[in-house]
Amino acid sequence: MAARIADLTRNAVDVLPEGELERKLALGRPLRVKLGIDPTAPDVHVGHAIPLQRMAAFQQAGHTGVLIVGDYTGRIGDPSGRSAERPVLSDEEIDSNAKRYFEQASQIIDPEKTEVRFNGEWLAKLDFAEVVRLTRTITVARLLERDDFEQRFSAKTPISVSELLYPFMQAYDSVAIEADVELGGTDQLYNLLAGRDVMQAYGLEPQVALTTPLLMGTDGRKMSASLGNYIGLAEPAEEQFGKTMRISDEALPEYYRLVMESEADPSTLDPLEAKLALARFIVGRSHGEDAARDAEAHFTRVVREGQAPEEVPEADLPAGDPVHLPALLAELGLTPSTSEARRRISQGGVRLNGEPVTELDVPRASLDGALLQAGKRQFIRLRDS
Repeated sequence: MAARIADLTRNAVDVLPEGELERKLALGRPLRVKLGIDPTAPDVHVGHAIPLQRMAAFQQAGHTGVLIVGDYTGRIGDPSGRSAERPVLSDEEIDSNAKRYFEQASQIIDPEKTEVRFNGEWLAKLDFAEVVRLTRTITVARLLERDDFEQRFSAKTPISVSELLYPFMQAYDSVAIEADVELGGTDQLYNLLAGRDVMQAYGLEPQVALTTPLLMGTDGRKMSASLGNYIGLAEPAEEQFGKTMRISDEALPEYYRLVMESEADPSTLDPLEAKLALARFIVGRSHGEDAARDAEAHFTRVVREGQAPEEVPEADLPAGDPVHLPALLAELGLTPSTSEARRRISQGGVRLNGEPVTELDVPRASLDGALLQAGKRQFIRLRDS
């Protein structure tokens, strides 16, 4: 039993109430292990994979994973850890994002042992009287104990009623599926404990709350789809590899422990080799070992050695002779503007056939078939149509 508990709770921050998980496991039946994800972006990222890995551990021990796709709650937005209300996504965005979640999560969890539920199944059916009954299960004072609500209330920052309703809706998900365990990041602890209160009010045995650490993104902030600092499980192998290699050396121990679930100490390794091993793991898990090898070869060729990739997109030259290079760079999307293109040229950041460009206007004939490079990884082959 001790070994099973240790595996199920690996890297967990909270397992509450103490001793309750052991009691539920002793019941001798498969537990229903819940994890909810709001489809605020089309990608499941490696930060989401940490609680998914705990769900996979429960599944390997014979339990059932219940993945809740928050198609309904996503229309409001989880305020956890927010200093302001989240923007509301359109129905089309939410529906499009939701369709991709299970496929991506299945890289981690066992799809054969997973129930996928959309919380619109039950939340959309609640009438007003049932919503009022639900709100009686938690007091306003208890709601304002949440750190984010408390801080915003003290700062007189607006809190909408819809945000106050969010914990109730997430808790009602647990009622609807009769969860035994709910997984989530540490920022979800309040919501998970609120689920216990609501389940008890509805006459159900309360769930165990199990939280896992929040993973830092590529920029040192909490990994988040809304911040754009994430490594998506569905991203192309080369993109995953490149993003992983941008993780700071200081963050490597956290990634080894949480993402790779490795006991190796990366600080005892060469930093580059430690990071390469992490990138191989992340890409290999999503795309397979062959793709990981190819992505590493691409990274070595393009980033470390500064060479062009084996396959380079082509673009037609614009009309005119000579060609104004800053305008061409901006038109091709290699720089955000002509002024930025001029700045990069002046700093030696733009190359033609491997040589730094010094002129802004280049003879057309010298550009036909030339390899244009902006920065370390952007290459285009120019053709005179």
